[in-house]
Amino acid sequence: MKRLPSNGFYVLRVLICYFVCSSSFLFPSRCFQFNTSYRKPKNYSSQHFISTDQRSYSNTEAQVIDNDPLSKSPSLESYFIQGPSLTTKPDYDKIHGPFGSTLDRIFLIIFRRKMAENVGVDSDLPQDNYQGLMELTAAMNARYSDRKIVHKIGQQILRDLFPSWLPFAFSWMFAKPFPEFSSRMNAWATLTAGTWLMGESELNDCKVDGGKIGESQGVLVKRCRFLEESGCASVCVNSCKIPTQAFFNEDMGLPLTMTPDYETGECQFSFGLTPTPESEFDAMNIPCLSRCPSLGGMRKWHNNDRRPSNSTMSTNVNEKDVLPCSLME
Repeated sequence: MKRLPSNGFYVLRVLICYFVCSSSFLFPSRCFQFNTSYRKPKNYSSQHFISTDQRSYSNTEAQVIDNDPLSKSPSLESYFIQGPSLTTKPDYDKIHGPFGSTLDRIFLIIFRRKMAENVGVDSDLPQDNYQGLMELTAAMNARYSDRKIVHKIGQQILRDLFPSWLPFAFSWMFAKPFPEFSSRMNAWATLTAGTWLMGESELNDCKVDGGKIGESQGVLVKRCRFLEESGCASVCVNSCKIPTQAFFNEDMGLPLTMTPDYETGECQFSFGLTPTPESEFDAMNIPCLSRCPSLGGMRKWHNNDRRPSNSTMSTNVNEKDVLPCSLME
């Protein structure tokens, strides 16, 4: 895997990709042919992601993306979400958990290793490089079109972070007899051990089961780094939200509902709140982000829809016209 290109080259590549996608539907022919064995994409790199690890946008470059006429066209606004402005994107490398950057680095290295073990491939970037984690995320999502497999892998990664006996023991020793205390404890643990992954966060009160308000049982992620670096709502839902909820609900015995806000980049963790079919439906049917690197193709890939589009990208894009995923290029 190669390192990210320079700032100017990246912006030029984005513009070139738009012109290529709008002029031909032969784009799928350049996609990878997948089989049951993982193959690293040819010339694969993390350039599909927006990252502060390898580069930072100048105000001019961010405005080029934010003001792109394709994402601003009236016919697209009903299908794509603009998302937070890149001009206000924080420097995530300077955001650390309560115990500082050293512990955050240790958390990243451990998580990265467990993820590599489960995905079956690792990035060439250093173990403490956040972009390497995003490359692994891309590899996992590119390998499996069945989102349920992605869910299981994500859940297993979380399991592997703990001794095998701990989740079950926590369930009957804490979660079931002391649900409120367990919710507060896990909210604090999420804030402490997850800031490096999610960005700036804070404890807050949240809605819990029974229509009550749980004091300090929530975590508000102010602008999720994982979502912003991936730029993809499907990756957010299938690689983070659903696996994390399943881990806490099924393994830890503690209800958790995660509610991402794609307009602002926020995400609300509500410990003690059981996910409902309605909330999960809303999350999986949210419109794609306007700067999604696959232009909505990852959603179709996760829905096992491999059929190439017969329409070219134009200002009259609808759901059936979304091009296949560029992450598989």
